Amino acid sequence: YKTHHYKTHHYKTHHYKNHHYKNIQIKRICLTTSMIVASMSLVACNNNDNDSNDPKPQQIATNTNLNFTILETSDLHNNVMSYDYYKLTEDKSFGLERTATLIDNARSESANNILLDNGDTIQGSALGDYQATVSPVKCDETLGIYKVMNDLKYDAGTIGNHEFNYGLNYLNQITGSQFNVDGITASASACKGPDFPLVLSNVISARNNQPLFKPYKIITKTFTATTPDGKTVTVPLKIGIIGFTTPGIMQWDKKWLDGKVTTAGAKEMAEKYVPQMKTEGADVIVALSHGGIDTSPYSPTMENASWHLSQVAGIDAILMGHTHQVFPDASSKDTRLDQASIDKVNGLLNNVPAVMPSFWGKGLGVIKLNLTFDGKKWVVNKNNTKVEVRTIQNADKTFVAANPRVARLIQAEHNATINYVKTPIGTSDFSMTSYFADVGDVSAIQVVNQAQANYISDYINANLPQYKNIPVLSVSAPFKSGFAGGSDYTDVAQGNIAINNAADLYLYPNTVFAVKIQGSDIKKWLENSAKRFNQINPSLTTPQALISTFPGYNFDMFTSADVQYEIDVTKPIGSRIQNLTYKGKPIEDNAPFIIATNNYRASGLKEYYNINSSNVVESPDANRDVLINYIKATKNLSLTNNGSSRSWRFVKVKTAGPVTFKSSANKIDFAQKAGLTNISVVNNDDGSNKGLADYAIDLSK
Repeated sequence: YKTHHYKTHHYKTHHYKNHHYKNIQIKRICLTTSMIVASMSLVACNNNDNDSNDPKPQQIATNTNLNFTILETSDLHNNVMSYDYYKLTEDKSFGLERTATLIDNARSESANNILLDNGDTIQGSALGDYQATVSPVKCDETLGIYKVMNDLKYDAGTIGNHEFNYGLNYLNQITGSQFNVDGITASASACKGPDFPLVLSNVISARNNQPLFKPYKIITKTFTATTPDGKTVTVPLKIGIIGFTTPGIMQWDKKWLDGKVTTAGAKEMAEKYVPQMKTEGADVIVALSHGGIDTSPYSPTMENASWHLSQVAGIDAILMGHTHQVFPDASSKDTRLDQASIDKVNGLLNNVPAVMPSFWGKGLGVIKLNLTFDGKKWVVNKNNTKVEVRTIQNADKTFVAANPRVARLIQAEHNATINYVKTPIGTSDFSMTSYFADVGDVSAIQVVNQAQANYISDYINANLPQYKNIPVLSVSAPFKSGFAGGSDYTDVAQGNIAINNAADLYLYPNTVFAVKIQGSDIKKWLENSAKRFNQINPSLTTPQALISTFPGYNFDMFTSADVQYEIDVTKPIGSRIQNLTYKGKPIEDNAPFIIATNNYRASGLKEYYNINSSNVVESPDANRDVLINYIKATKNLSLTNNGSSRSWRFVKVKTAGPVTFKSSANKIDFAQKAGLTNISVVNNDDGSNKGLADYAIDLSK
C-alpha cells in the first residue's frame, strides 16, 4: 500500500481493485498476532492496513454528519507557469502556479478534501511540446507538470483527448503505465509516472478488449465528522473515482490510435462500473467526465456526455472539462443550459452536483458535499451541497499570487522551454506585417489561411470522404491592427521564423473549426467583414476616415487566387461586396463550400452573420499549433507563394478630398513592398502619443 502524508496530517491510502486483503485474512493475521502480544498486535495490524481502521457500519452513529470538499482542475494544457511562451512574457491570467494558491486556500477551509484533475493535462503549451518532442523525458524522470501535481498532492486524475496527441508510446511512458496494445513494447517495470492514479473507463485496447487504464479507483480518506450529539469523530470514507474521455480521439488522433484502441460510450461504462464500485464498498462516487454538456439524444460516440452521465444511478458528483467553459455560471447566455434539468446557478445536472472550472488553471472547481450516515450508508444531502468555480482573478481585476513552490519545481524545464521557442522552425524571404492589412497587404494573413486550409483538407481526406469534392477555403483576419497603438501590429521580420513568432501571426488561443456553407453565405460573411470601413462620400472635400470602430480581428478575408472580390466603400453596409467570383466565375448562391476558420467565428455565424452553417470539423487543435506545424513542413516561406495572394481590392473611385487611415509611424516602406503604390504619408505623428501616424489612400488607383 502506498501512503502519501498530507500537510493536514491525514493519511490517504490507495486500495487497488485487485490488491485488497480479504477481511478474513486480516482477522486471521490479527488473531494470530494477538495470541503472542495482544496489546501490540492491534497497533501493528491497524498501521499496516488502513481497512482495519475502518469502523464497522454499526460503529458510526446514525445521523452522523460529514462535510467534504471535492476540488477540480481541468484542461490545464501544461500551463504550469503564468507565462506566455509565444510572447515571451508573464501572463498572470492563467497558470497552475496560481491555481495552487486557490487549492491551498480551499484546503485551509476544509481538511476534509480530495483534489482531482480532469485531463488535457500534458499538452497545449510550448512546455508540453518541449518535453514530448524536443527533449523527451526519460523513463526514470517525472514529467514537469506531474512533478508539480505530486507536490500539490493530487488524489487522482483522468485522461483527456489531448493526452493522446503525442502517441501511445509517450502516454504509456509518462503515466507509468504498461499498456497492453499493439506497438507498445512490454517492459519488466513501468516508467516513472505521477504519484496519483489515473483512471479511464471508455478507451479499450483492441488487443484484449480491456480498458487502457484502470477504469476506476476507490480511495479511502480519513475525515472528521460530527455525531448527533455534537462530538467530533474520525471516520473512513471510500470515494470511488471513475474517468471518461471524449470518443472524438478516434478521429483527432487516428494516426496514433487506429487499430490499437477503440472507445465505448461513457454512459454504458458508467452503468457497468458504478454498481461494481458500490459492491466494492464505495461510499461516494465521483465521475471525472472529460466532456461538456449536451442534452441531445445520447450516442456512444457523442463528444460531451456529462448530462447523460448525470442520469446514471449511483453517481454523486460530476467533474467536467473539455469545452473550456465555466459551470455553474448564472450569467451564461448558452441557451443549451436553459432547461429544467440543468441548474446553471447552483451547478446541478438532473439534480447531481456538477462543476467545470474553465481552462489553463484559470479556475478551481469546488463541490462541497454534505453527507449523513443513515445507519447503513452515507447519503448525499443535495440541499446542503454547494457548487462553485473559484477564479484566479480577484474582484478588482488583479490576480491571486502564485505559489512560489511551483516555480522552483519547474524552473529547469521552464528555462529550457524559453530557449526552445526561440529556435527557428523555418525561414521567410519577406516580412510578415499587418501595418497595412486594412488596405490590402496580406503578408501576415496568407500563411495563416494556408495553414488552416491545409489542415482541414487533410482532415477531410482522412476522415470525411463525403466532403472531399467540396472546395475548402479559409478566412482569417489581421488580429493586431493598431487598437492599442503603434506597437499593436504583427511584425515578423524577414529571416528565421521562431515558434514564438507564431503568436505575432495568430494572437488568440482559438481552435480550428470548419463550417459548410453555400455561396450566398460567403457574400454575407464578407459583407459583415466590410463593416471595417466607414461609408465614404466621394464628393466631400474634407478628410474622411476609412476605418470604422468595427474590430480588426473581425475583418475576415480570403487570400487565394481562386476567390476574387471588390469592396465598394461608397456603398452602405450590406451592399459593398462586388464581383465575387470563384475560379473566374460568379459564385452561385447554392454552391457548397467548406470554410476553415476558428471556434470563435464559427460559433457566431448565426447571431452576427445570419448564416445557417453546419460544423464539419470541430478540431481540438489550436490554430496557432496548426500554423507552427505548417511552417515547419513548408520550411522556406516566400513572398510569391505565401504572402502576396490578394483576393480583394477596393472598387476604384475618385474622391474630392483625402481618405485617411492610421497605422504605425514610419512604416510606409512596408506598404511599398506589398505593392500598395496608392498609399502616402500625411504625417508621422497623429498627436495621440501612441506611436501612430496618419496615412492617405488614393481609392482611384
